[in-house]
Amino acid sequence: MASGGLACLLVATPGTAPPLWRAVLDVSLFGVVGMVLLVFGYYIWELITPYNNRQELQENKNLAVAIVVAAFVLGMAIVIAAAILRVG
Repeated sequence: MASGGLACLLVATPGTAPPLWRAVLDVSLFGVVGMVLLVFGYYIWELITPYNNRQELQENKNLAVAIVVAAFVLGMAIVIAAAILRVG
């Protein structure tokens, strides 16, 4: 096969696009998988950090922790989206 490998097979040619239900199913599955991976990554990060993020955010109103948490979640979302787009 050409250097594209499986990606060449996944490209839809004119007139052979998958049905709408299949596209909706694919988007839904990738969305759920992405959210699960994001939550899983956040809880792993929560375990690794030496402080309690929830306590710092809710009780102490620590703006610096809020910014770091937001940056972490955004970074994880970008990485997961790139991985999902690479697969699909």
